[in-house]
Amino acid sequence: MKFEHLALNVPDVSAMGRWYGQHLGLTVLRRREDAPYTQFLGDETGRVFLEIYSNPSAPCLDFAATHPLVLHVAFFVSDAEAERTRLVAAGAKPFSEETAPDGTRLMFLRDPWGVALQLCQRAKPFAGF
Repeated sequence: MKFEHLALNVPDVSAMGRWYGQHLGLTVLRRREDAPYTQFLGDETGRVFLEIYSNPSAPCLDFAATHPLVLHVAFFVSDAEAERTRLVAAGAKPFSEETAPDGTRLMFLRDPWGVALQLCQRAKPFAGF
């Protein structure tokens, strides 16, 4: 088995997909133009990892009220401080940050829809990063 994607039911797929493209560097790899307006998003490797859609048959989570330790989308970055500054200027809201004993920097932000994003500047990156 291989991990394919994580799916989020969100209120505004179009706006969120644009913001994730402009500010997180994601690309729409597949989309559905009719309801539920699904977008499969991939990173620079071309691999899909996130699906966003708006399906009224299920509620959207209250992302802003959900603690980032319960649900977050994490991104590997080489300079967490610079990326946080850039994302805050683009409408994200800072939540918390920490430095692990090994020097890894972890920063939580919320995107404009309240979804928790984590910036991971790892002292020792995982293989492939």
